[in-house]
Amino acid sequence: MKKNVLVFGAVSGLISVLWFLFAMTFLDFDTHMTWGMYLGYASMFIANIFLVIGVKNYRDKYNGGVITFGKAFKVGILIALVASTVYVLTWLIYYYTSGTDFMEVYAECMKKELVDSGASAAAIAKQDAEMKEFAVMYRNPFFNAAVTYMEILPMGILFTVITAVVMRRKVPKSN
Repeated sequence: MKKNVLVFGAVSGLISVLWFLFAMTFLDFDTHMTWGMYLGYASMFIANIFLVIGVKNYRDKYNGGVITFGKAFKVGILIALVASTVYVLTWLIYYYTSGTDFMEVYAECMKKELVDSGASAAAIAKQDAEMKEFAVMYRNPFFNAAVTYMEILPMGILFTVITAVVMRRKVPKSN
């Protein structure tokens, strides 16, 4: 199970990381941050397909074609954790070494969205204050990692539950 989890978790994580690195390198986040987030979540969706493939691979190749919900959940959640950890570690390295103040750019994009939507000056000021407070907390690597896990892990958990329900099989499939 260990090899299966590591291989499929690494592949899943690398798909998310490759999109992330592409996006951070080639997209202009001053104008495209919202699209970047949508495409980022789409890449996470695609990456989680390898979670499904990993659970199926474990069931069919290593477990004789049978798997319980609990075992499928365990394999799936471990794959999701490996993939998420690859993503989080890559983000932390990027965040602390790139020289870009991501939170400042993000705060400006959020402010621009509020201004474009016609929000009041009070609402804009409130959001600015909240973003400054959040930026201070985000400098802490543990907080940063927790927030980043919350970007990717919930989708992995959802895929894990659905996969465990769909993949469970008590009797091997007959040929």
